[in-house]
Amino acid sequence: MTAIGKSIARVDAYAKVKGQALYPGDFNFPDSLHMKVLFSQRVHAIVKSIDISAAENTPGVVLVLTARDVPNNEYGLGVPDQPVLCGPGSNKPFADRVRFIGDQVALVVAESAQIAEEACRKIRVEYEDLPVISDPFEASNPEAFLIHPERNSNVFTQFRIRKGDVEPAFKTAAVIIEGTYKTPVQEHAYLQPEAGVAFYDEENRITVVVGGQWTHEDQEQIAHSLMLDLDQVRVIYPAIGGAFGGREDMSVQIILALAVMKLKEKGVCRPVKIVWSREESIIGHHKRHAYEIKTRWAADKNGKLLAAEVDILADGGAYVYTSNKVLGNATLMCTGPYFIPNVRVDSRAVYTNNIPGGAFRGFGGPQGAFVAECQMNKLAECLKMDPIELRMKNLLKEGEPLSVNSPLPEGISIAKVVEQCATAAGWTSFSQTGYQKPAVISQGKKKRGIGFACSYKNIGFSFGAKENSWAIIELHGKAKIEKVVLRLAGAEVGQGSHTVFMQMAAHALNVPVELIELKASDTAFTLNSGSVSASRMTFMAGNAIKGAAEVVLQKWQNEERPAIAEFHYFSPPTTPLDPITGESTPNFAYGYVAEAVECEVDEETGKVTVLKVYCADDVGKAINPNLIEGQIEGALVQASGYAILENFIQREGKVFTDKLSTYLIPTVLDIPTEIESLILEYPDKVGPWGVRGMGEMPFLPFAPALIAAVHEATGVWFNEFPLTPERVYFGIKNRPK
Repeated sequence: MTAIGKSIARVDAYAKVKGQALYPGDFNFPDSLHMKVLFSQRVHAIVKSIDISAAENTPGVVLVLTARDVPNNEYGLGVPDQPVLCGPGSNKPFADRVRFIGDQVALVVAESAQIAEEACRKIRVEYEDLPVISDPFEASNPEAFLIHPERNSNVFTQFRIRKGDVEPAFKTAAVIIEGTYKTPVQEHAYLQPEAGVAFYDEENRITVVVGGQWTHEDQEQIAHSLMLDLDQVRVIYPAIGGAFGGREDMSVQIILALAVMKLKEKGVCRPVKIVWSREESIIGHHKRHAYEIKTRWAADKNGKLLAAEVDILADGGAYVYTSNKVLGNATLMCTGPYFIPNVRVDSRAVYTNNIPGGAFRGFGGPQGAFVAECQMNKLAECLKMDPIELRMKNLLKEGEPLSVNSPLPEGISIAKVVEQCATAAGWTSFSQTGYQKPAVISQGKKKRGIGFACSYKNIGFSFGAKENSWAIIELHGKAKIEKVVLRLAGAEVGQGSHTVFMQMAAHALNVPVELIELKASDTAFTLNSGSVSASRMTFMAGNAIKGAAEVVLQKWQNEERPAIAEFHYFSPPTTPLDPITGESTPNFAYGYVAEAVECEVDEETGKVTVLKVYCADDVGKAINPNLIEGQIEGALVQASGYAILENFIQREGKVFTDKLSTYLIPTVLDIPTEIESLILEYPDKVGPWGVRGMGEMPFLPFAPALIAAVHEATGVWFNEFPLTPERVYFGIKNRPK
C-alpha cells in the first residue's frame, strides 16, 4: 500500500482552517495568572540595584522575580552564556549585567496582563552604563572592551580552511574577481509571537506548553536552569505559527517554569501565561546574523576555477546561541558547490551589544551562497561566458573534494538540477555556441532582467554532532492491524511534518494512513528525535520510523499483541573542521537547488518587482508533493522579503524597526508574481526511500539570482541588500556612464 508520493491533505488542515487548533497563546485556564517581562532597554550596563517594592505592593500582583530567584542562572544552546534574569544576587559571575536591549531583568506575575504590565513600570532599576560595542570589527580588536569578562576575547568562534596553495594560483589566473559583500539582519516575524503557559500536571511535573523546535532540548535547559531532574519537567508543543529556526533557542520556556515553581513554593498552584507583543518579540529574541565577507576568486581563460580566498566576519550579538553552527555552514558554503583546487577561508563570529544572531532558515547557507553565486555571475560576465556554462564547467562531480578536502556523499545531482532549472527558464544549449540565455524585453524606464544561482544544503547539524532520532510504533488488533500508534517527538512548525510522519509510517507498515494515530511533541510520551531544523526531520525521523516498522512487524508476525517496538536511528558519522587545515567530513547528506529569477526594475523609482521564479529542488523522494510545493513557495516569499523589503535598522545596539509598520515583510502585493516549482527526485542512498532534506534549500539562491537579474536590467552590481527602492535608485543614479 503506497502512502508516500501522494499529496494527501495535511492532518492539521481542517482544525487550523476552522479555528479549532490551539496555539500557545490560545490556552486559557480559568485560574490563570499572567506574566510580563521587564526588558532592560539598556544596551550594555551593570545592574547595580533593583527595587521591586512598588511592584510587589500593586493590587493584583502575586509574585515578582529577579536574578536572585533563579537557582542556576544560565542557559544557552551549546554555550550557557546567557543569564535567565540579569541583575545582582545571581549565583553566576557577571550575570549582573545586561548585554543587549532584550535582556530580561525582572518578571511580574499578576491576576491580569494589564496589572503585570503596570507593575513592571513601577520597578526601579539602577544601571551603570558600560561601553557599547555594536561594530563587529571594533569588537574583534584584541584591545576591545570585553562583553563577557570571563572570556579573553570577544571572538568566540573561528574556523579556517587551507586547501592547496592560493598564491601561485592567483599569479597565473586570467581573471580575478574581488568583492566585499554584506548580508543583513532578518527578523523571523512568525505568525504568533513568543507565548506559552506553564502549570503542574497530574504527575506533579512542571509542564510548559510553548512553541519550539526541540522539545527535549527545551526540557533539558529548563531542568538545568531550575536545578531539577529531567522527569520533573514536561514540554508540550501545540500548534505552532511558524519557527524558521527562531524557536530553536529559549524565549519564555524557562521563565514560565520558574514562575510556577516559585509560586508553588509560596503555596500557590496556578497556571501562568505569557504572550509577548510584536515589539517584545522583535527586541527580545535572536535574528539572522549580519555578515561582512571579503573575497577574491580566480579562473583561467576557459572559465575553470583556480582559487578562492574568503574572509568572513559574523556579528554574533550578545550571546552565542547557534552562531558557531551557523558560521560552520557559511564557512563551508562560501565557495559554493564547485571544485576549486586552492582555497583559503578564515571566518570568525564575535560578541557585540546587538541583538543575538541565531538559527534562521538556511543556517549560514544564504550568506555563503550569496557570496559564491555573486562571484560566479561576475566571473561569467568578465569572461563573456554564459552563467550556466561557467557553472557546468565547475560543478562538483562524484569523488571531487570540497574545500574541506572530502567529497560530497554519492548521488551528486547539482549538474542535473542546474540544467533542468535553466531549461525551464528558457536557456538553450547548442553544441557549437554553448548555452544561450533567454531574451528579456524591457519597456521604457522599466527594465527587465533574468539571473541565475544555485546552491546545496546540508541535512542535519553535522560537523561532528551526534545526529539521532527515536521512534516508537505500537500495533493494535487481533488477526489484522486495526490501529497504529506512532510516537515521535518532532514538532509541526507549519511545514507539514506530522502528515509526512504518518505517511511514512503507513507506507512502512503497508496500512492506510487513517489507521495511524500520532503522538508527537510531548516529552511525556516520546523520546528525543532531535531538532526540527537544518532540513533534517524527514531524513532522520523517516529512518527511525522505517527501522521501528521493520522491528514491530516482525513482532506482529510472532503474534505479539500489542506489538511495540522502539528504534533509535544514528546518522552516518561526520567530523568537525580541523582547527589548522579545516579538513572535515562535514555532513552525511545534501540537497541541491537552482533558481532563475526574472525581475523588473523601475529606474525612476528604484522599485524591484519579481515577475517569475523557476525553482528546481532535488528532494530525493517527494513524500508529499503538495507540501513540498508549499515549502518552495513559502521559502521564496521569505527570501524575497530578505532580498528586497526587510530593512532591519539597529544603531549602537538600539532597534529603530521594532514594529511591522517599520520593519516591512512581504504582503500579497510584494511576493513573486509567478513561481514554477520543479520537484526533482534523485534518491539519496542513505535517506529513507531516497529522501533528502528540502525545507531550507529554496531560500539559498534567491538573493544572488535576483542581484544578477537586477544587474542585467540596470548594469549595476549590488554587493549589499535589501534592494530597497532607495538603494537601487541611488545605485542606478551613480552607475558609471
